Amino acid sequence: MTAPPDSKAGDGRDDLFRTPQPPAAFRFDEAVAAVFPDMISRSVPGYRFNLELVAAIARRHVQPHTRVYDLGCSLGAMTLSIRSALASLAEPPAGVEMVGVDSSPAMIERARSQLAAFQSPYRTELVCGDLQQAAVKNASLVVLGYTLQFVPLEERAAVVGRIRAGLVPGGVLVLAEKVHEPDATAERLMTELHHDFKRANGYSELEIAHKRQALENVLRTETVDDHESRLHGAGFDRVVMLSRHYGFCLWLAQVGEKTTVPPATGPATPASAEPSDG
Repeated sequence: MTAPPDSKAGDGRDDLFRTPQPPAAFRFDEAVAAVFPDMISRSVPGYRFNLELVAAIARRHVQPHTRVYDLGCSLGAMTLSIRSALASLAEPPAGVEMVGVDSSPAMIERARSQLAAFQSPYRTELVCGDLQQAAVKNASLVVLGYTLQFVPLEERAAVVGRIRAGLVPGGVLVLAEKVHEPDATAERLMTELHHDFKRANGYSELEIAHKRQALENVLRTETVDDHESRLHGAGFDRVVMLSRHYGFCLWLAQVGEKTTVPPATGPATPASAEPSDG
């Protein structure tokens, strides 16, 4: 992969961590929103592939007269991908409503502009609000893309439980997260490969180190077992990992056609959580 050329300020290229700066926690503010598409494509292996994968899942699993939720929607890329996928079907599902939720006002403002640029037969509502308080109802598809890792550990089971309770029979949750390995040697390899990916995409050693510091104690990863145990504990009948690129995984968790909804609780906070560099 060839590193893209250096950019000028304001052209949407992520150079937020190029120069030395005082330590500060990572925030999804206007500066991040302005460069987010470049940041995530150059930082998250498999991101573009997963956008297409979510579209394919939507074509198979979105049901007529239900809702689709994009929780932690950022600039609305997943929502846009799903809308386009559904509209392209020979028989698009009728009466589908789309709901995007993000806690960053800067992200929501830009998402509104981006989605407004593309016509869609599907009513789309964007909400600036807390993911932990988002109400999921009558959903056939919920996407939780690289978002749960920013939720406090002790609140994650409740978030997944509420999503499970809001899904219709046959509904699915798509969960994409960064994970860490329980084995220290394997984790070092994953980290080194991820940093190589960033270097190949034009990030300097200084940028990699600064972003890692900014995300420390903000992005808390868990293991594959932690996530899969939580999904099963919430009452999902089928949990399948569909994609993995280094330490970045995507699961499909499905509700059975006839199933009893469990309480919106889950397993205790996992002991294996670690800070991560994103």
